[in-house]
Amino acid sequence: MAWILRIAMLAGGAVAAWFVAPDAPNYTVVQGMMTVAIIAVCVVAAALIRRR
Repeated sequence: MAWILRIAMLAGGAVAAWFVAPDAPNYTVVQGMMTVAIIAVCVVAAALIRRR
């Protein structure tokens, strides 16, 4: 379970770096928001795939 979260945080950090500089004070907040968005997209995709 921890490795799934680690991969999501890595992806969230990569996406956050497109919008905010990594040394900005609010980078961790943006990284967390992007991680939650990525997890939400994965959950919705899984629900839609199972719906078929």
